[in-house]
Amino acid sequence: MICRISGKLIERREDSIIVDVRGISYEILIPGAVMNSLDGHVQQDGTLSLITYHYFQVETSRSFPFLIGFFNEIEKEFFEKFITVSGIGPKAAVRALKIPISSIAQAIDMEDVSFLKSLPGIGSQRAKEIIAKLQGKVGKFGLIQDNLELSSSVSRGKEGIQEEAMDVLLQLQYKKSEANNMVHRALSRNPGIRTAEDLLNEVYKQKTKR
Repeated sequence: MICRISGKLIERREDSIIVDVRGISYEILIPGAVMNSLDGHVQQDGTLSLITYHYFQVETSRSFPFLIGFFNEIEKEFFEKFITVSGIGPKAAVRALKIPISSIAQAIDMEDVSFLKSLPGIGSQRAKEIIAKLQGKVGKFGLIQDNLELSSSVSRGKEGIQEEAMDVLLQLQYKKSEANNMVHRALSRNPGIRTAEDLLNEVYKQKTKR
């Protein structure tokens, strides 16, 4: 499985890029929400690094390997949640995710069917299925301040939940004092939280109620 790739950007297409890695060129599909920040990740010498989702599209008597690229684990994590919705495969998700992930996450939690069905390839019924599957599970993605490079945190158990949530908020470029207040308010309102993801979802809920 190819999980990361680094090389020189040699061609940019509508929904993919071509990257040369020591003489071998790879076409990598890029969701529009990710493509929007491409220029900021290309180094002066034309090189870039991507986290990849590697899958095979299987057809009768043949299969095709595909790579889908992201600049951080949080983008990839949202993509992986998105394709758990029935009827949305990896290539369909690449087409659909044309706008900032934070906006899509907010639309899911707000049950905004009109917004979601405006995404390429997403009709009214599919939009409802997205909400039914993902509502309440994507709050932390709504906290993304777009075009920033992020990295995911590794779970450190119950005692590290608050610290893990703080790490993610700092990666999202919230000020430490602001992040600390957000976390404490969320814990005060819901002291039964047991995971960092649930804590971040609670932070997101309180932020959208302001």
